[in-house]
Amino acid sequence: MQESVLQAEDLDLLIQAIRGEGYQLLGPVLRDHAIVYDKVESAADLPRGWTDEQEKGTYRVKRRDDDAYFGYAAGPHSWKKFLQLPRRPVWRAQKGNHGVAITEIVEEAPAMAFLGVRSCELHAIATQDRVFVDDKYRNDSYANRRAKLFMVAVNCTSAAATCFCTSMNTGPEITLPSDLAMTEVIDGEAHYFLIKSGSSRGERVLQQLPVKPAIKDQVQRARNAVERTAQQMARGPRSFDSSDLKALLYRNYESPSWDQVADRCLSCANCTMACPTCFCSTVEDTTDLSGDHAERWERWDSCFTGDFTYISGGSVRADTRSRYRQWMTHKLATWHDQFGRSGCVGCGRCIAWCPVGIDLTEEVARIRELDKS
Repeated sequence: MQESVLQAEDLDLLIQAIRGEGYQLLGPVLRDHAIVYDKVESAADLPRGWTDEQEKGTYRVKRRDDDAYFGYAAGPHSWKKFLQLPRRPVWRAQKGNHGVAITEIVEEAPAMAFLGVRSCELHAIATQDRVFVDDKYRNDSYANRRAKLFMVAVNCTSAAATCFCTSMNTGPEITLPSDLAMTEVIDGEAHYFLIKSGSSRGERVLQQLPVKPAIKDQVQRARNAVERTAQQMARGPRSFDSSDLKALLYRNYESPSWDQVADRCLSCANCTMACPTCFCSTVEDTTDLSGDHAERWERWDSCFTGDFTYISGGSVRADTRSRYRQWMTHKLATWHDQFGRSGCVGCGRCIAWCPVGIDLTEEVARIRELDKS
């Protein structure tokens, strides 16, 4: 597909074109000292000129020295909160004169557009598609929302210290389909987006924009920016070989490393809440005081909570050691057996948002080192 150039000052025209197609546009906004995903009505809502600094248990935003719109990494929220809702009603029951009437809650899924989806996040959405759409236990709420989704992907031209998508083969370059794909380029006074469509819906939007065909130099500058980001991560301390993770973790199910990480882990579930692929949920039943009305709600849950594996007689995984081992082994190893891919996309959220600074890449390195001894 021929790549075109959209000038940065025309970015709002893209936003309005998408909204004009009937989509509720969601994208990055600066709120509460973080870059989060929320409703976007114009380019003025975007975090222009802001970036984020991330490390173990650390996240903060700061000003950039340019006016980049997408010059940040993964924030505290992932797109899953718009597709797999954190909490939703499943059914309601009402007692009447002729018995109990149970009504399934079927929502009208909105037509949503995601602006600024990174390559690792495209892989995360594809992973959840495998779980909720393609598997035998289909989640209709997710599937209905996903079916109407319009995605504008953005190549990464900068990375946080916590990013390791190159190790998981999920970025920083966009490798999965999207309706539109963009790369932001800032070179001196020049500020533009290299943009191309990946669907008929994307082409319809693109035709509404004042774009010009990209010349060779513009294409090369965009590619160089993405390549620099890949090299930045490849040279970083969190780069590692993931090709043998499944076998490594299967060999070390009783590694002493699990005891070491359990001494630090709080079982707070922050890592699973921030993770863009974790999908565990539970249901809650409530009844009013009269006993005439009852409801069932689905909400996010985590393999780190004490009640998650509770059955008659107690919990299957009663201690932190077994819970962390379950999470990490499932994410990096058994997920391959279950879904044919890794459950980790290398976004680094679990590292930044762990209150005690547990680093998944360091845990892999520790297990590998103990495995050699």
